[in-house]
Amino acid sequence: MVMGAAGLRSVPALLQRNVRECGNSPAYREKEFGIWQSWTWAEAAEEIEALALGLMNLGVNPGDHVAIIGRNRPSLYWSMVSAQMCGAVPVPLYQDAVAEEMAYVMGHCGARFVICADQEQVDKVIEIQDDLHQFEHMIYVDPRGMRKYDHTHLHDFAHVQAQGRAARDEFIKELEKRRDALGYDDKCVMLYTSGTTGKPKGVVLSNRNIIEAAKSSAEFDNLRRDDEVLAYLPMAWVGDFIFSIGQAYWKGFCVNCPESADTLMTDLREIAPSYYFAPPRIFETQLTQIMIRMEDASPMKRRIFHYFMQHARRVGPDILDGKQVSVLDRLKYRLGEFMVYGPLKNAMGFSKVRVGYTAGEAIGPEIFDFYRALGINLKQLYGQTEASVFITVQPDGEVRSDTVGVPAPGVEIRIAENGEVFYRSPGTFVEYYKNPESTADTKDAEGWVATGDAGFFEEGSGHLRIIDRAKDVGQMSTGAMFAPKYVENKLKFYPNILEAVVFGAGRDRCVAFINIDLTAVGNWAERNNIAYASYQELAQHPQVLDTIQGHIEEVNASVAEDDMLAGCQIHRFLVLHKELDADDGEMTRTRKVKRKVIGEKFDDLVTALYDGSDSVYTETEVTYEDGRKGKIKATLILRDAAVVPVVPKAVAAE
Repeated sequence: MVMGAAGLRSVPALLQRNVRECGNSPAYREKEFGIWQSWTWAEAAEEIEALALGLMNLGVNPGDHVAIIGRNRPSLYWSMVSAQMCGAVPVPLYQDAVAEEMAYVMGHCGARFVICADQEQVDKVIEIQDDLHQFEHMIYVDPRGMRKYDHTHLHDFAHVQAQGRAARDEFIKELEKRRDALGYDDKCVMLYTSGTTGKPKGVVLSNRNIIEAAKSSAEFDNLRRDDEVLAYLPMAWVGDFIFSIGQAYWKGFCVNCPESADTLMTDLREIAPSYYFAPPRIFETQLTQIMIRMEDASPMKRRIFHYFMQHARRVGPDILDGKQVSVLDRLKYRLGEFMVYGPLKNAMGFSKVRVGYTAGEAIGPEIFDFYRALGINLKQLYGQTEASVFITVQPDGEVRSDTVGVPAPGVEIRIAENGEVFYRSPGTFVEYYKNPESTADTKDAEGWVATGDAGFFEEGSGHLRIIDRAKDVGQMSTGAMFAPKYVENKLKFYPNILEAVVFGAGRDRCVAFINIDLTAVGNWAERNNIAYASYQELAQHPQVLDTIQGHIEEVNASVAEDDMLAGCQIHRFLVLHKELDADDGEMTRTRKVKRKVIGEKFDDLVTALYDGSDSVYTETEVTYEDGRKGKIKATLILRDAAVVPVVPKAVAAE
């Protein structure tokens, strides 16, 4: 039998080791009703075993798929490990997925069992259960509101555990046999891709994939057993699985689950994690809130803040990287730590962060540098579900805002002639479930995986730079390169802009849709006594349009400096009358824009931007929180943006 790292061949095997080596150390915490509850590794193992026995009692067999739906809770993490212990495969789903999306995933994987967090998720499964021909039993964690439901195939989580404990003598030998039989190349988890271009694909990851990726990344960043993480990102996302299962079980550190999304920032401050991950949008939102609060502060506090932040931006990153900084600058930085940086990090919950990561989208250089100036070791990584997250990482001392780092330990990378990035590593996925065609298209016989991203290695540094999605990189009718993501990311660096979608492939110029950030723009409106009744009204306010136009023209000037991408300057734009929404099919659950869907859905708006119209009337179907459909009607103002003239290379050469 193929042995894993140090003889550990599965996540349940890592659990057994942690019970032996650090059984009394905290493994999980959860805040409920305002109080933190804690479980040691030994206590968590007992809960997991009881649930596994209960699942066997319900008929879970090796190879079954167990769907898991809900927010981050210890019970749902236990459910994944319990399923693995039974020889089954956990399939976490996005908790904000609508019933139709759940129906596809559960039907595709043929889930016989579903474990739900609460009544909301149970109701969604009941709505689609008639279409799920293999579905047999559902388990719910939170019993509130569940008393009058038909419990023929519906079970209380605690009751399933109680039945497991009662039947321990009957099932324990079989459970141990299944657990001990788990191999390094057996399935560990199945995670569905976000589905930007079609139906989500089930990415099968093995124990080898998860453990090797967790081991190498934990060693790279010197993660420790006494580290703390906050588990708040979707459980269906590969990053959460690696951080909250893979690395947590490999190193034996504690996973903390917040009470709710509403209490996240409070819980973050209380836990003060030492290891932290957030997508750029969260870092951007926190910085926006800080700057909003500073606008409301006294003139003296504002002056102190800006004085010390200016100093931090100049010397903070060098101090963080261990570079030489004068004694006077270090003393001034220590004073700033006492007066500004320390209180600010404490207010954000970052006072103990040793290693912080951001990924998924490009982060604005100013935002990235702001956090590093405070002494927070924030780094970028580049990864995919198919890679068990890690493709590139940034070593300490080589952290930059404009690259995604060097190949992660054990990862090989090559760039194809067309610029597409390929990799292979121990974390490379097994297959797309029931989709051999897509598996063959993505991974070749030698294990090289096509990322779908275009990029290049910088000469000298060996750092990888990602330009755009390879499928989105195209040509304009002028022959100029079209790389929309590059421009969109620059636009999203502004706190006022939440999302941007650029069009221009096959056209003579680029145009853009903009979503404003309601928090940032709404606060500006409040400070300037500008009344508005809705997002739609604020989005079309002349001063808002002036501000957005200014941002676009600044980005145009920046883009014009890059000879290769200068043709991607935005000539015309509009601010959309609604936020792009996953429920309306315009984004994925991980907030990736579905460019083709948006282009088709708002074809009338794209046409108006190109035909020179000053305004356009449109009607758009939207989905409300309760699932009802409705229509938004709006007349949108279209604007021109100044562009920087670019001399074609052929002319310049003459």
